[in-house]
Amino acid sequence: MVSTLSNCQRPGQTLNRAPMASNPVTASFHSGPVPRMSPPPSQHPAATPMPSGSFLPGANPPPPLNWQYNYPSPGPQTNHCPHASSQPILSGNTDLITNHQRVSSGDPSLQNSYLKSGSAPPSVNPPLPTTFQPGTPLGPPPVAGPPPVRALTPQKSSHSTVPQPSFNSAINQEGGAPHTNNESMVTNNTYDEIEGGGFLATPQFTNKNPKMARSVGYSYPSLPPGYQNTTPPGTTGMPSSSLNYPSGPLAFSQTSLGANHLTASMRGLSLHPEGLRVINLLQERNMLPATPLQPPVPNLHEDIQKLNCNPELFRCTLTSIPQTQALLNKAKLPLGLLLHPFKDLAQLPVVTSSTIVRCHSCRTYINPFVSFLDQRRWKCNLCYRVNDVPEEFMYNPLTRVYGEPHRRPEVQNATIEFMAPSEYMLRPPQPPVYLFVFDVSHNAIETGYLDSVCQSLLDNLDLLPGNTRTKIGFITFDSTIHFYSLQEGLSQPQMLIVSDIEDVFIPMPENLLVNLNESKELVQDLLKSLPQMFTKTLETQSALGPALQAAFKLMSPTGGRMSVFQTQLPNLGVGALKPREEPNQRSSAKEIHLTPSTDFYKKLALDCSGQQVAVDLFLLSGQYSDLASLGCISRYSAGSVYYYPSYHHQHNPVQVQKLQKELHRYLTRKIGFEAVMRIRCTKGLSIHTFHGNFFVRSTDLLSLPNVNPDAGYAVQMSVEDNLIDTQLVSFQSALLYTSSKGERRIRVHTLCLPVVSTLNEVFLGADVQAISGLLANMAVDRCVTASLGDARDALVNAVIDSLSAYRSLVLSNQQPGLMVPFSLRLFPLFVLALLKQKSFQTGTNVRLDERIFAMCQVKNQPLVYLMLTTHPSLYRVDNLSDEGALNINDKTIPQPPILQLSVEKLSRDGAFLLDAGSVMMLWVGKNCGQNFLSHVLGVQSYVSIPQTMTELPELDTPESARTVAFISWLREQRPFFPILYIIRDESPVRANFLQHMVEDRSESALSYYEFLLHIQQQVNK
Repeated sequence: MVSTLSNCQRPGQTLNRAPMASNPVTASFHSGPVPRMSPPPSQHPAATPMPSGSFLPGANPPPPLNWQYNYPSPGPQTNHCPHASSQPILSGNTDLITNHQRVSSGDPSLQNSYLKSGSAPPSVNPPLPTTFQPGTPLGPPPVAGPPPVRALTPQKSSHSTVPQPSFNSAINQEGGAPHTNNESMVTNNTYDEIEGGGFLATPQFTNKNPKMARSVGYSYPSLPPGYQNTTPPGTTGMPSSSLNYPSGPLAFSQTSLGANHLTASMRGLSLHPEGLRVINLLQERNMLPATPLQPPVPNLHEDIQKLNCNPELFRCTLTSIPQTQALLNKAKLPLGLLLHPFKDLAQLPVVTSSTIVRCHSCRTYINPFVSFLDQRRWKCNLCYRVNDVPEEFMYNPLTRVYGEPHRRPEVQNATIEFMAPSEYMLRPPQPPVYLFVFDVSHNAIETGYLDSVCQSLLDNLDLLPGNTRTKIGFITFDSTIHFYSLQEGLSQPQMLIVSDIEDVFIPMPENLLVNLNESKELVQDLLKSLPQMFTKTLETQSALGPALQAAFKLMSPTGGRMSVFQTQLPNLGVGALKPREEPNQRSSAKEIHLTPSTDFYKKLALDCSGQQVAVDLFLLSGQYSDLASLGCISRYSAGSVYYYPSYHHQHNPVQVQKLQKELHRYLTRKIGFEAVMRIRCTKGLSIHTFHGNFFVRSTDLLSLPNVNPDAGYAVQMSVEDNLIDTQLVSFQSALLYTSSKGERRIRVHTLCLPVVSTLNEVFLGADVQAISGLLANMAVDRCVTASLGDARDALVNAVIDSLSAYRSLVLSNQQPGLMVPFSLRLFPLFVLALLKQKSFQTGTNVRLDERIFAMCQVKNQPLVYLMLTTHPSLYRVDNLSDEGALNINDKTIPQPPILQLSVEKLSRDGAFLLDAGSVMMLWVGKNCGQNFLSHVLGVQSYVSIPQTMTELPELDTPESARTVAFISWLREQRPFFPILYIIRDESPVRANFLQHMVEDRSESALSYYEFLLHIQQQVNK
């Protein structure tokens, strides 16, 4: 029944259910199939609106063609109140309805808590002095143990209780726990309780200073007790952020920071005069800056702004928040946040303290924007409650001074990470667990992908994030499922085949996920032999669904990461799919196949999420594979989708290189396990819709079984109560996760923005990139719930509505032309670029899986990468010079100006590089100079440029060095690997290059000038 790999004769090894009776199952498994965790009541599809990314079967009635930004009126409502102007409420399984998870004042456990009796009213009292001169220090820090842990208010559990096998490891003070229950631990049983009830600490994004030149924070050179300054583990493969924390404490007086003290400090501040310009786009079309577009800087006092969160991590569509919902409605601009919470950072202040100071009412973490009323009391900047300063917090280990709580790192850094104590755990921190699931059908073997993947794993095995507890396992499948026993002591791996795919069971569960350190040689043997084991296979069927069920059963006791490699449409067992793509209808107005054809993958993903398992899908296919259905397995389990169309080791070698580079990043980047994230905002604002890959648990808590540094998220917000007495609002994200080293950590990001009362100020503070990114997320939802045509119309109407509002309500004298505020000068261009992006373009040249993948990317990419794929950068590179170049690690990186995306900007005597994020194209003109051809391309003449050239030779010439350095620098700034195509006029890729010329007319949309005329016509109606 079991045989070693060397003599792998399949027929004799099939395992059926009967023989298992004689094999008693170990404690960690039930005999027979492991019962799947039923979705908790709050997870039940009929009960909870799902993330707006959900693609579901069945079409909802089409919503109106434009986004109305008038959100539901405030007042007590159910927690899951859908957006008023969005999809109608359906009964039954309507997970798409909207993840307009509206936080209302009706539930005291929600993030916008209202004042409790005894708390201070918002911004009424005159400010008290906030700098202290305590006189003689009160002696050394307190020696008593940590203060008693406050009892957490019992909350209604948001999960159904599922027995979990107990862990052998003792509770680690710094570790964390997933949100599944563990029978062996008598601790809090939901993350809401750990994080503090409805005011759960939200995961927060790392803070950095928006002024790119210098960043905020401390470096801790002497590492005083309890503090460390660490580079996060596993950051290989990605450059650290360019924003470093300066050394030494920042001189900073807390005086000007109170929300009730801001009026005076904000008076007289004016935005840069450029921001006040009104532009006629029909006369000044060329508004694209020659350098990368920087986010607007909020109009805040410099003492506050220097502490603000880095916009790479936390960014709002409006840097000036309207006082009322009515004012926001008038502006016709979306209000929302774009987050990159787990981004790799060069330096991150890490605090180890037995006391994590949080607001008793709304559970906000103390941050730079709270007010200290005196030495012993601080006022929360989100709910305005006055809290006591704990005794331990009075001592600052950095300065070794007692009585300066406002100088502690927690109050000096908008991004900070806490080592969480044991009360932030539901079970001992889980070990890092990695399970790889490989398609080994004939189609898969034909592509040759297994060689590349196994080789990458062998190369990176020692670099997998983890510690001595790391576990690894492998499953392969075709029409049957193959497990691999890697038990320590075996001379070689053993293969076990389960042919009963209708009722999958796990043979020898204790030997299938093994300790990597103890069984490393067996793992290496398996990876070396796997590619050869199936070379002669004739098995064409693919039982992906049963294989995923088996993998889920194997991982559910611990949680972890499942990496699934699939090369075709699954056609056997549960989850089998049928071809749905009709090439002639690829661009039809009713794009009927953007929704999944089965809910199997979504339901399984929810089961995975409940057991802390995330699924990453690698789809390597030249044929239609129904990514709309398969992608659900990653979307709802907080995984990612990777897509390599037409992957073949011989016919498409550049895809092989791309896969290897991206696998290196994937396998070695840092990872957070069993994570939850919550975003809180100042009282009066509410969050109602989430975008990204996750599952929404208990209204506003995002469940992230895995969190990775390359994932982005977005949320939509509304102004629920007017903010007339408020000068500042704050947003805080808190990410509670288990590191690969088994530490429980909380990463907190806090962003502070001013409140304004006039429409002009709202427009002046608009962040056009963030607005475009949020609209793209909303448009993906609209494609799914209505149609591609509706989404395109809504994007165009978003421009028309906001510019009409500006023209009619802000401009005093009506001038001819298309008048826009300086902040929105690129808004029409970015929306036109979205209309030509693969997610939203019409025409028959986009395959359905490619369109779905582009939509997955919109939902899951941080804003900076989304904007690059939407509006690529074009550079002239045949005349690169050192003028204005960057110097990084003794390398000179040229900085050529960014050009408009139009063939008008190309010339036959030059060479132009198009950087579209996941692909780069170097277009060489027919009359390009001989200098560039020979010194950079290494060819003698234009006609000798190979048709399939995909890399530049490294020549010993200054021209070659500059060009190679520039392209390498661009590549290093992203987590995916862009293929480079060198193209001539007659290259087959030329059409693709021209498609990226957003400003020119295409099959999908008007030229930029025609689009501006259309907008003007509608605005001036």
